[in-house]
Amino acid sequence: MSDKVKFEMEFPIKASQKLLFQYISTPSGLSEWFADNVNSRGEIFIFIWDGSEEKAKLLQKTNGEKIKFQWIDDETTNYFFEFRIQFDEITKDVSLIVTDFAEDEDEVEESKLLWTNHISDLKMVLGST
Repeated sequence: MSDKVKFEMEFPIKASQKLLFQYISTPSGLSEWFADNVNSRGEIFIFIWDGSEEKAKLLQKTNGEKIKFQWIDDETTNYFFEFRIQFDEITKDVSLIVTDFAEDEDEVEESKLLWTNHISDLKMVLGST
């Protein structure tokens, strides 16, 4: 089994940090843009797409700043996906940094496109253009 390829993407978001954090860290917020439905039981989040379920464990949550998940089937690895909010004190710009892993180098572009589409949905929900 080969190692997955880590990648990071930055998306400017025209919304407050507090509002953005609600959409990346709560089941109801994530259901608005990331999955068809999201439920949580403690530190386990259940993401539902087209009737199929994927479970992720909440690894880290820093209020207003970041949230980090690990797919349950990747528990024996160091692979995760993370949303991090970056705030520029001078310009007051807010960005969302997404960190994820692709199966291999060939899938990085496809994974980035998927995230670009997800974040586009998030921006529509937030009213951020």
